[in-house]
Amino acid sequence: MENERWILPDGIDEVLPPEAGEIERKRRELLDLYSSWGYEFVIPPFVEFLDSLLTGTGSDLDLNTFKLTDQLTGRMMGVRADITPQAARIDAHHNRSQSPTRLCYLGTVLHTRSDGFAGTRSPLQIGAELYGHSGVESDIEILRLMMETLKKTGVQEVYLDLGHVGIFKGLAAQAGLNKQQETELFNALQRKAMPEIESLLTSFSIAPLHADMLAGLGELSGNDALLQARELLKDAAPPVMQALDYLQKMADLIAVWLPDIPVHFDLAELRGYHFHTGVVFAAFVPGSGKEIARGGRYDAIGRVFGRSRPATGFSSDLKTLIRVAQPVVQGEVPTAIFAPWSDDTRLQQAIARLRAEGRRVICALPGQHGEAKEMGCDQRLVLKADQWQLISV
Repeated sequence: MENERWILPDGIDEVLPPEAGEIERKRRELLDLYSSWGYEFVIPPFVEFLDSLLTGTGSDLDLNTFKLTDQLTGRMMGVRADITPQAARIDAHHNRSQSPTRLCYLGTVLHTRSDGFAGTRSPLQIGAELYGHSGVESDIEILRLMMETLKKTGVQEVYLDLGHVGIFKGLAAQAGLNKQQETELFNALQRKAMPEIESLLTSFSIAPLHADMLAGLGELSGNDALLQARELLKDAAPPVMQALDYLQKMADLIAVWLPDIPVHFDLAELRGYHFHTGVVFAAFVPGSGKEIARGGRYDAIGRVFGRSRPATGFSSDLKTLIRVAQPVVQGEVPTAIFAPWSDDTRLQQAIARLRAEGRRVICALPGQHGEAKEMGCDQRLVLKADQWQLISV
């Protein structure tokens, strides 16, 4: 039983050296990157009252949120499972400017279930949000920043999955589906379960034209999906055609700004369906069945906080990005300098100078076990000719 005290819950991990050091270095680099693009750093609280934390986010986030009772007020609180709604609250309550607002963040979130990024329940969520602009240009800016994030962390061979939730929403509305029917069909589309989709559409007793368009949505994927959609959905309502036009604009701008990134269209891809309102995108790498970064448009999320503004953003798990980019060999540590224990003023000045230069200096402790090599040092400070000098170990 004593050994079981050290067992962590499934999906909860601890990050050890040297990976933890690499994550911290990348954290600093990424926040500097976002600052250079004009994104301001915010640190939302780890817990909030549920009625604020889950407002406007749909049932998916509710099921993924750990809940607890506040002992001071008796009100229900939640441990954040996503920082995006918190950033929206910050924009709505603390920013009164009508101009576009750019926010970025990095912090641990906690999930009740293992899904999303790498199956972890404790992602180190990093992301950026842009409020106050509703055009395709802001979506492209966020998408470019997401790709810069992957590049900065060393992720290679990335391809994009691009969709638009407005297509399914428009077709469902045109067909007159009620909420229950829409949810059942949505779930089947996520699984690409074509026989189930056809069975559901038959049971809904909707017009054949609408059934054909909804059934065909499950097969609209690939590089030429937009061309196929123009033909299959030619009788769709204006909101559907507007969504297709928006996707085409996105594709045209991606070709300009990110010409080397392969783009895969999937018009049945509805990740974040209950949260997003427009274009959605995700980044994948070969050999990974789950996205490593995702984002999209979620207009009007601030309405429940008293200020409705257009919004678009992306997020990722920094731990996943580091592991995908360059797995760190456990036990490997950065090289360092070994210094003896001494109150010699000249030695302390030498150590201070080396540390100021960014060098790693480890001081010996009297009676300790292990010398320079065991401490991961490849140099040591020794007193020669009345001067402290570096020598190789």
